[in-house]
Amino acid sequence: MVLGSHLSLSASMDRNGTAVASACPAPHCTVAGSQAASLREVSGAVLVSGLVQLVLGVSGVSGWAAQRCGPMVLAPSLSIIGLSTYKEAAFFCSTNWGIALLLMLLAVTFSQHLGSCRLPFCACPQAQRGSIEPSVPTLRMFSVLLPFASVCIVCAILSHLHVPWESLDLAMAQLSWANSTFHAPWLRIPYAGEWGWPLLTPQALAVGIAMAIGCSMNSVGCYVLCGRLLRAPRLPPHACNRGLCTEGLGSLLAGLLGTPGGTAASIANACAIGFTQTGSRFSVQISALACVVLGTSPRLAGLLTRIPLAIHGGVLCITYAVAVGTGISYFQYADIDSGRNIFIVGFAMFMALLVPRWLGAAPAHLATGWVPLDLLFLSLLMVPVFLTGFLSFFMENTVSGTLEERGLLSDLSLRKAGPGSRRPCGERDEASQVYGLPAGLRRLLPSSCKVFPCCFLCPGSEEEEEESSRAPEEGTAAPGEGTQLLPRPGSGELQPPRRPSEMEMSTWHTEA
Repeated sequence: MVLGSHLSLSASMDRNGTAVASACPAPHCTVAGSQAASLREVSGAVLVSGLVQLVLGVSGVSGWAAQRCGPMVLAPSLSIIGLSTYKEAAFFCSTNWGIALLLMLLAVTFSQHLGSCRLPFCACPQAQRGSIEPSVPTLRMFSVLLPFASVCIVCAILSHLHVPWESLDLAMAQLSWANSTFHAPWLRIPYAGEWGWPLLTPQALAVGIAMAIGCSMNSVGCYVLCGRLLRAPRLPPHACNRGLCTEGLGSLLAGLLGTPGGTAASIANACAIGFTQTGSRFSVQISALACVVLGTSPRLAGLLTRIPLAIHGGVLCITYAVAVGTGISYFQYADIDSGRNIFIVGFAMFMALLVPRWLGAAPAHLATGWVPLDLLFLSLLMVPVFLTGFLSFFMENTVSGTLEERGLLSDLSLRKAGPGSRRPCGERDEASQVYGLPAGLRRLLPSSCKVFPCCFLCPGSEEEEEESSRAPEEGTAAPGEGTQLLPRPGSGELQPPRRPSEMEMSTWHTEA
């Protein structure tokens, strides 16, 4: 958006020499050739952002930074991610607050009040034992989809009855008419260079770097948020690196195809998992396949533009509220009564809301004399999550404080244990199951994960050694029972506990 405003033909120069975009008074005031050139430059910025994200993932920088983000960094960052979208949510809901409130009421009812309701017809019979598996909480699982479908049906009925229920301004009405799908083809395969090859300029380079930094911080926060909502183990570095590499590859492809936006993790999707409590890779693969189908069918993709804005606003309100609450929940791990922590949280969140507001009202105040540098600073300082993450990360790692204040005692115990130490078997297996590579990739990449391009993307070799060297007597136990291994005196080995004799038992009872 920042780059597009500087590329507008109708931009004017103020007295400080900074380009300020002005609104186009009519839909035909922009020349088609200049629009194509602007789109090519924006695609170049998307291409640069993909390259930067790919480098951050392959080099392991993102995983290294994520491991050093404690509760005092995650709490304000996740909270500001949700709070920073209140303007957009209010704008969408203002088209019809009744529709937005109806969707929010249904979502809250299904997910919170009726979250434990189990429908008997949803029980699945088991062929092996002949019994019936307990039904799942259906209303909670579909607490986002059912309200969305119900409100869409209500809007369609109102439109069919010619009831004026949506208040749109002239610009949004023209956008809705332009996105009509009556004459769009059913199938159209996009290809690289269709709209011209990406144009790499200093402005596109600066904005692309800012896009990569902002998207990477937002995506890492989304990974942590998703794991927190599903009560999964802590995010390991290799999983974070793989996620950013995948997003970088997606942005590279998007830039080559000429799209004005790259790929990034969706906060709304992660927060929807908090409502449904259903997280699986299969659901992600199904949604990815659906997006590919929509991308190759302009007529089907155009149906998404017919969704009323009030529904978008209601979904934003219920999903981003989960992000705010999840961020606040991280304060329980740190000493929030500490003056150090109070200042870090308050200062980071206040500046994250203040600086974008000031720059949005008067962007001409930021003028260094070189337009690419202005675009870089403006693109970064207009993103609240960047300001919150940077300020909290800087002060958390520079201001002195005890480990108890910072909420890092559990992390320190894991680091002192070292890579070769024995962690609990259940915790290790759960982390490997959640964040490990799929079975197909494990078979295809057994040895290449140890070389540089992939060494930061796969689980560490120490985890594989732990799994291969697990002894039968140490890891076998009945379900619900522990092995209760004790260290042998004078050695670092483990041995099972010795059962006391009858004489020792009688002596203990006499002393008691």
